[in-house]
This record gives sequence, structure tokens and C-alpha cells, in this order.
Amino acid sequence: MPKFAANLSFLFTDHIFRERFRLAAAAGFQGVEYLFPYDWPASEVAEWLKAADVEQVLFNLPPGDWANGERGLACLPDRQGEFAEGVEQALNYAMVLDCQRVHCMAGLRPWAVAEAELEAVYVANLRHAADRFATIGATVMVEPINSRIDMPGYWLDGIDKALRLIESIDRSNVKLQLDLYHAQIIQGDLARTIEENIAQIGHVQIADNPGRHEPGTGEINYPFLFSVLDRLGYAGWIGCEYKPLATTEEGLGWMPK
Repeated sequence: MPKFAANLSFLFTDHIFRERFRLAAAAGFQGVEYLFPYDWPASEVAEWLKAADVEQVLFNLPPGDWANGERGLACLPDRQGEFAEGVEQALNYAMVLDCQRVHCMAGLRPWAVAEAELEAVYVANLRHAADRFATIGATVMVEPINSRIDMPGYWLDGIDKALRLIESIDRSNVKLQLDLYHAQIIQGDLARTIEENIAQIGHVQIADNPGRHEPGTGEINYPFLFSVLDRLGYAGWIGCEYKPLATTEEGLGWMPK
């Protein structure tokens, strides 16, 4: 049976952030994730988690200037000092929130920089992040994001590329974050992708395609994929990072199925 975590950056967004924890618990979620916690003191977020009795499953490292379009720093030359500062900020939050997984966004491809340099910077940054998070027993996630529809210019836009980089980083606490919505757009063949890479998968996220709505609204056969994960013994979380067609509550009919 999969363990589902509500992504509070996508679900229950008709309520203020602190109320979403309670609503997620009431809807049957045992865990929560979201993009970033940094607008709120970690101690306050910890109180909301405790009051709702839900587990903090995942959040992202600081992405740079998100409001102005930045989508991570990990591959960017000349931003390594800022990246390291973000690692420390995220590490502090992870300790307070008792969170065992963080996602490190790669960033948008900069102009006129050689691929080899981007890769070298990324590998060095991920090794640094992995070593810092290893001190609290946490895992750093690497997620391929499609650059064709949702995030044009995103550097880490291939599953094979992500797996090759994980091998180059060579840290046991760096794992693949497999968002099946992005994977469907990138290459499809989802069941085989899961089976061939289950040992490297540390977190799964879901949304249907097209539209990035709840399971059952598009072309992805999620009941079958959940059965594949169960058969392979996947014991991790499945993050619900989708845009509800109506309200979150109205769109939860897929969960009991």
C-alpha cells in the first residue's frame, strides 16, 4: 500500500499555508511536502506538523531568486558560495522539522557555458550537499524535470542523465526523485523505468498528464503503477504534486481506489 504525502504547494491552496497541514491530515494524508518552508520560522512549521500529526516528507533547497525565474543553483558556475549557504539553511530546517529528504534543484541552463563545466559544478555541489546532509542521516534528491512543457531551459531534463550524474556524485545518500508526470513527458515507458531503477528511487511524485491534474484525469494508469511499486517493495513516500481540477477535496476520489 503506497504512503501518500500531500504537496501543500499544490493542494488545499484555497487556505492559508498553516491550515493546509490540518486539512491534509483530515483528508487521510500521513505526510506532507511542499516547495519551500523558508517564508516561515522552522519552529512554527514544526508546530503545525505536530498539531496535525503528519510527517514532514520532503522540501526543496533554496532555489535562488524564485520570483524572478530562477529554478535552482546547483549547476550554475559562480554561485557555489550561495549554494553552500542554501545547504546550511535547508539543513537547519531539516533538523527542526525532522525531515529525511531534500530536493536539490539543478537550475536553468546558463548561456555560453560548456556542458562539461555545468556538470562539474553540479557534481561538486551535490557532493557537498550530500556530505552535509549525511550528518543528520538525510538523503538528497535529484529530480529530472521536463523542459518541454513545464520548465523551459531546465538543465536536468533527462532520467538517464540524472542516473549518470548520481553515479558520478558517488554518495550513498543521493537518490532519484522520480516524478511520474515529468517522466511521462520526458520519455514515457513508466513501468519499465520504475523496474529498472527501483534501487535508485528515493522518492516518487505523481500527477496525471496532460494538465498535471489528479490521477484518473489523464493517460497515466496509476493503479497499475502503484501495483508495480508494491510488487517491487517500494517503501517510500508518494508525493501528490498535482493541480486539482476543482477543490482538493473534490478531487480525492482516486485515493480509495
